[in-house]
Amino acid sequence: MTYTTFSVPNTIVHGENALEYLSTLKGKKAVLVTGGSSMKRFGFLDEAKEQLEKAGMEVLIIDGVEPDPSVKTCLAGGAKMAEFEPEWIIAIGGGSAMDAAKAMWVFYEHPEWDFERLANFDNPPLKNKARMICIPSTSGTASEITAFSVITDTEKEIKYPLVHPDFVPEVALLDMRIPATMPPKITAATGMDVMTHAVEAFVSTASDDFTDPYAIRAIQLVFGYLKAAYDKGDDMVAREKMHIASCIAGMAFTNASLGIVHSMAHKIGGIFHLTHGEANAIMLPYIIDYNRKACDKYDEIERILGVDDIAEEIRKLNAAVGITATIKDGKNTIIEEKDFLEVLDKMSENAFKDACTLTNPRQTSPADIKKIYHAAYYGEKVDF
Repeated sequence: MTYTTFSVPNTIVHGENALEYLSTLKGKKAVLVTGGSSMKRFGFLDEAKEQLEKAGMEVLIIDGVEPDPSVKTCLAGGAKMAEFEPEWIIAIGGGSAMDAAKAMWVFYEHPEWDFERLANFDNPPLKNKARMICIPSTSGTASEITAFSVITDTEKEIKYPLVHPDFVPEVALLDMRIPATMPPKITAATGMDVMTHAVEAFVSTASDDFTDPYAIRAIQLVFGYLKAAYDKGDDMVAREKMHIASCIAGMAFTNASLGIVHSMAHKIGGIFHLTHGEANAIMLPYIIDYNRKACDKYDEIERILGVDDIAEEIRKLNAAVGITATIKDGKNTIIEEKDFLEVLDKMSENAFKDACTLTNPRQTSPADIKKIYHAAYYGEKVDF
């Protein structure tokens, strides 16, 4: 018998001041995992700690998670957790903090587990010592609701998407005050990450009637509210709608998986540290043009939205929020032509092997992926 599952967190807490939910938790110890200084600078880390202390808990903070969390960081965090023995692991920050916290959780509950096993989807059971809450600071990755984590092996220069059903947090906590602090550049990149999650989930070979409604609604919300959130960061209606869009796109893709936009973004990001959302945004229209020769669901998106060409509409939205049409012209991460061409074959091979390739709607190959990278770098038409 062939069957599928649909999994989301047990609880989704959303609205202004949602951080107050932390004061209702039961337990003796909690660990807060976060990234750079923004959660500290804007007071949200202290607020989360205070709410946990109201619940009577002792709190440990693990901070300094880097933008592309490394295996080394996750092992170190797991060791700190093993020493502290928390009942709650609470990630607050961007996708990197949440992704790292998930991997740390594995090394807390299973200190002997090898990362290579995780990278090959050999997963140990979790929730024996702790449960997880994720509090996103960006409206993009949806790690607060997914079974995914992306961890970088800095020696191999490869980003590995980890997939574990136990990674789906117990609680996703959405407080739109937090993403309202994001600068426009991050708002744009994370918002287009949402778009990519939703589009890829909708056309995935594993999509179904459970995932499609979430994916379509997320696409509609991004088109409706990303530009407003980008133009005016304190537009709380736009912030709330983008935060919800991120979450429901996560509901879709954690169950339907993704496609080669993410496969390719993982690999170019692992080598050049091109921001994940920006990489997705640039490559998405090229891959829509490539995939639609084997997939008619893009026609369905166009029919629902009332547009003629979804790839062209995405190009227009990219331009409206300051994202370039090509990798070569990228403003935030400069990738020199000689450096790009030097790793193109290796990058294409690794992208083909990425787990997200499995559910891409068009059967592909390293040669095709190389052509797409080439097209996205130079701005060439995809007609193969």
